[in-house]
Amino acid sequence: MHKVAVFALFSSRRLEEITRLTWSDYEPHNARILVRDMKHPGEKAGNDVWCELPSQAMQVIDTMPRQEKHIFPYTTDAIGAAFTRACKLLGIDDLHFHDLRHEAVSRLFEMGRTIPQVASVSGHRSWQSLQRYSHLRSSDDKWEGWIQTCGPVPLITEVSTTAQPTLGSIAQMVEMAAAQRLEVPLVS
Repeated sequence: MHKVAVFALFSSRRLEEITRLTWSDYEPHNARILVRDMKHPGEKAGNDVWCELPSQAMQVIDTMPRQEKHIFPYTTDAIGAAFTRACKLLGIDDLHFHDLRHEAVSRLFEMGRTIPQVASVSGHRSWQSLQRYSHLRSSDDKWEGWIQTCGPVPLITEVSTTAQPTLGSIAQMVEMAAAQRLEVPLVS
């Protein structure tokens, strides 16, 4: 479960998109992945978009076994239920899986990325939809400093006190789950 959450946090992928990612659509040498049927108000199917992958997202992918067609071979229901159980188990209120996408986009702007650069990762077609994030001021990468404490998946070592409450909740969930080797099953 924590690998899916960390991947979402760095890739800005939606839950449904994560479950559709395949090994054949992953191009590590180009640091990108083809997101099939990306959500778009005007196109429900066939909206395939190449999205850049930050190195941290690629690190997570590279830890996944290549035993199935899909990189993350889970259903949206299984991931959503596991995420909800993890939040409940850790006492985290009002955190939703989609908040990871918002955090990923915010982080890219805080790192000084331009709207086109952020859109190349998030897959947003409309720059207007990204303008709500553009007020964020540039700062250091608040996720820098992750170390590997649970296999090859990086974990947070410190959370900035200036971070948003949602960031702390995400950090708490991922770090505690992995550091304690907490297993939140993807199926009930």
